[in-house]
Amino acid sequence: MSRRPPIQNTTPLTLRERLAALRNLPSFFKLVWETNPKMTLVNIILRIIRSALPLLILYVGKLIIDHVVHFTHVAKPVGNLMEEHELWMLVAIEFGLAILADGLTRAIMLRDSLLGDLFANHTSVKIMKHAATLDLDQFEDAVFYDKLERARQQTMGRTILLSQIMAQVQDIITMLFLAVGLMAFNPWLILLLLIAILPAFMGESYFNDQNYALSRSQTPQRRELDYLRYLGASDDTAKELKMFGLSKFITDRFQVLSNTFYADNRKISIQRSIWGTVFAILGSAGYYGAYIFIIAQTINGKISIGQLTFLAGSFRQLRSILENILSRFSTVAQGAVYLSDFFEFFEIRPRLLPPTNPRPFPKQILTGFTFENVGFKYIHSERWANRHLNFSLHPGEKLALVGENGAGKTTLVKLLARLYDPTEGRILLEGYDLKEYDLTELRQHIGIIFQDFLRYQMTFSQNIATGNINEQENAELIENAAKQSLADELVKRLPDGYNQMLGKRFADGIELSGGEWQKIAIARAYMRDAELLILDEPTSALDARAEYEVFQRFTELTKGRSAVLISHRFSTVRMADRILVLEKGEMAEIGSHTELLAKGGRYAELFNLQAQGYR
Repeated sequence: MSRRPPIQNTTPLTLRERLAALRNLPSFFKLVWETNPKMTLVNIILRIIRSALPLLILYVGKLIIDHVVHFTHVAKPVGNLMEEHELWMLVAIEFGLAILADGLTRAIMLRDSLLGDLFANHTSVKIMKHAATLDLDQFEDAVFYDKLERARQQTMGRTILLSQIMAQVQDIITMLFLAVGLMAFNPWLILLLLIAILPAFMGESYFNDQNYALSRSQTPQRRELDYLRYLGASDDTAKELKMFGLSKFITDRFQVLSNTFYADNRKISIQRSIWGTVFAILGSAGYYGAYIFIIAQTINGKISIGQLTFLAGSFRQLRSILENILSRFSTVAQGAVYLSDFFEFFEIRPRLLPPTNPRPFPKQILTGFTFENVGFKYIHSERWANRHLNFSLHPGEKLALVGENGAGKTTLVKLLARLYDPTEGRILLEGYDLKEYDLTELRQHIGIIFQDFLRYQMTFSQNIATGNINEQENAELIENAAKQSLADELVKRLPDGYNQMLGKRFADGIELSGGEWQKIAIARAYMRDAELLILDEPTSALDARAEYEVFQRFTELTKGRSAVLISHRFSTVRMADRILVLEKGEMAEIGSHTELLAKGGRYAELFNLQAQGYR
């Protein structure tokens, strides 16, 4: 438990790679514009106006000081109130500009916040929509999950990038205004400023790269950290943690990971702080060198006191703005690199592609489904999950799948529903490859309930409606589906009936037993007028009587329709027309219950083993 988790490649990015990452910004701004064009445009206009105000305020301040010096050191003309009136007008103008600057800043911050929220929502929806198009086996790949996790992180982190880029443009415009004033006085001040600022820029750039490399390398461990955090404090895990005394095991592992992250981040933070102090001293030295030069020019009478304040203020603001620009450039470039993670996710394409000219789903299935030498293995796996499958599922036939855990039963039904495509061989429907049918339409004609079905923290009605979400407002269909699965018996005991919130995650929710949840899950299969129903261990949490009633009802309701069921209970399996026995992913035998018992093969062996347990 104390072993330090391995840290992957932490090589920082080069300047060329950072600059190359800036190519992501046009696509990023396209996303921002898609989020809300009007708000984006108004934000840009406000920032342009705000960028001109610092120079105006400094210049008006210069005029005010020159007027004050004039009144202080020069005899005031008797009766000449024009200049005094002009002085107070300048004060009023500067006050107005200050109020305007503050108002614009607050308006910009407000719009940044609102636009950031909209952008986070917009990109989150895009991620969910794109994830919905990807294949099931992609979600079972750890590399894919790392990419998905990094893309999710960018939905919130990139709202900050949005403000940074907007601020960068605003500061650049402001800097140009201020630079013109300094260059008109002495161009060497700009050079001195750059020499003082560049070391700090290079330092910030370097440490940002180090942070990015470290953050990227830690993605798998951070996913584990989040998982441990969930295990350690969740209603779903509390009973096992208490019963098996797992709390210390989980918290110890959490501490190992979190301490590792802390140590790595601490090392970089200390180095950053030390070098940041050194670079800040250089920057201050450059500023005061220019300040001394300006004061000397004033003492020698080459510039006025007003010009002194204007130039000193311009240089001070220019230095601050230039520091921000250079520092923010490194951050923006780093953010653009993170955008690569975001856009890289959208470059992932599903392999289960719909045909160009899809074949319509048959109005009536006459020959059924046929497996022709079908084999499948998972990504990054050398072991075949299924191999050499050759059999047919006839119209209206009830086929049971039998085999030990890991025999490939669930994988087979996922192939049948085209959640996977075979690695070799093909699956036919009415003599045509499943790949020739529209994927969405094909799945609409298949009702499937998996053993690890989801228990949605939603209402009773919504939980059933997930079987055909387009009919979520069809109360009659939902109630009929509940009746067919025997889930309607639960409604009578629920305070809010079909509107009862299920699960304990939200207020007034009620938790159900495993068997009650399974009845709801089975009801989902009846939400569709499906040509094929697949039940993968649908009654494992039911007692023997409840299971018998469910399958008796299932047999009646699926007359004329094909069905595939997976069960470890042979009392259920024997109800099927035929039984397919799988062993190590391959078909060992197939036939009716009577035929397979008479054959005395693998099925007979498993059946007799289970029967002995009841004697």
